[in-house]
Amino acid sequence: MDGLVDLHLHTLASDGRLTPTELVNLIASKGVTVAAISDHDTTDGIAEAVQAASAHPNLEIIPAIELSTDIPGDEIHMLGYFLQFEDEEFQGILRRFREGRVERGRMMVEKLAALGKPVDWERVKAFAGDGSVGRPHIALAMVEAGYFKEPKEAFYEYLGRNGLAYAEREKMTPEEGVEMLARVGGSAVLAHPAGLEDLDTKVAQLKEAGLVGMEVHYAMYSEETIQRLLEVANRHGLIPCGGSDYHGLGNTGEQEPGLLGPPMESVERLMENSRDIVRKR
Repeated sequence: MDGLVDLHLHTLASDGRLTPTELVNLIASKGVTVAAISDHDTTDGIAEAVQAASAHPNLEIIPAIELSTDIPGDEIHMLGYFLQFEDEEFQGILRRFREGRVERGRMMVEKLAALGKPVDWERVKAFAGDGSVGRPHIALAMVEAGYFKEPKEAFYEYLGRNGLAYAEREKMTPEEGVEMLARVGGSAVLAHPAGLEDLDTKVAQLKEAGLVGMEVHYAMYSEETIQRLLEVANRHGLIPCGGSDYHGLGNTGEQEPGLLGPPMESVERLMENSRDIVRKR
């Protein structure tokens, strides 16, 4: 395999703004040859993406997901690659998580109203469409209501982890996330880890649970940060991964797919790890 790799992409199935078909056509136009559809707590966009990729013979789609997991005072996002995602138990857990997203969304909209920043819950659901409700959909409603110019601005004071309107929802621990991904043949990778405190300790703990990689070549990171994370990954024997984390929300500075990603060797190592998981069952 050769070509451009992007292992972190979102569609309308979660909080991206493009349908899987639109996203596939975009990344193909950028020269991406291996891409992972990694929506939040859902795999609903994968089948359409795979079908759309059939029109682009040089493009391979990896079935993936991004899980939100919880630690005291913070959250850790866990990516999983090469999933056998049709597993019924796995899908049942994901449905429960998505239901939690809806309830969390309602609570946050109620908090916004109490804070003098009301938005229409029906508009939030309209932005989500048939996909999993997420905070970016609330942010889009806040932009539409005139409170902010860009969705990312809504997170600073209101929607972020420590925001005034933040509400919790059901999650699992990072270790539970790693183990759940492994049960469906997935290779677990720590997402956008640069801001985590005591990163070496957390990585060591997660590797004990089965973590095999971490994002290093992440489009929003500086060269200095990428080099620091690469050293951490090498120190712990983890596969360096990464991508654009593209949502298409229209924020200033949002990176286009394919501008920065891991080497093809990382894809091959992830694939082999998932094969090993399946063989050892």
